[in-house]
Amino acid sequence: MLALPEVRTRRRSHPELFRGRNDPAQYDDLAGEWWRPRGAFAALHWLAAARADLVPPADRPGAVLVDLGCGAGLLAPHLAGKGYHHIGVDLGASALTQAARHGVTAVRGDVLRVPLADGCADVVTAGEILEHVTDLARAVGEACRLLRTGGLLVIDTLAATAAARFLAVTVAERVPGGPPRGIHDPVLFVDRAALVRECAAHGVRLRLRGLRPCLTDSVRWLAGRTDHVRMRPTRSTAVLFQAVGRRG
Repeated sequence: MLALPEVRTRRRSHPELFRGRNDPAQYDDLAGEWWRPRGAFAALHWLAAARADLVPPADRPGAVLVDLGCGAGLLAPHLAGKGYHHIGVDLGASALTQAARHGVTAVRGDVLRVPLADGCADVVTAGEILEHVTDLARAVGEACRLLRTGGLLVIDTLAATAAARFLAVTVAERVPGGPPRGIHDPVLFVDRAALVRECAAHGVRLRLRGLRPCLTDSVRWLAGRTDHVRMRPTRSTAVLFQAVGRRG
């Protein structure tokens, strides 16, 4: 066991070792990792590409895409040429600084209280954020509030299942390319039926599909032969899933 003075010294020099699960301060601790293709947030790059595949080109001049939980703006390169004004909302100042460097209009705010007007967005994305919020209903309400009539909601998140808890936490936090230790609290993983129900209450009917890494790409990534892993759709939504719907 560490003596108390040594514990205090390690807290000062390595605060990330003592963060609780789902502590937003972890993202500041790892600020230098966002844009490293083989860094701590590697999988978020793969997911950003899969999320962007669900976003069609803008259908009008001045179209707005609001990126909830935008982090350092990893979605931005995948939206290039699609014609959107990309607004990113996040709590992390260090991440938003990086997002702005990649062409994102950075807005510091909580996804439970988004400081943007009703109906301002043609598209709202909520990528890998709903499994971090303490009030799913409120987060969904905010996402839907931002959508204009006919606007598109795109979500990817982790399901509230034993399989997701095991694979996304017990396994993934221990393998290269997986999420950093403690970044998720499995208690907050998303009840799929509740998500569908909450979106429907705001006029958005969701379609769900599962998502998994391409196995061939994963092997090549682990061998250092590629920096990107493609995500593949699956029938099962029991671990990682995408959800898409339009506001009626």
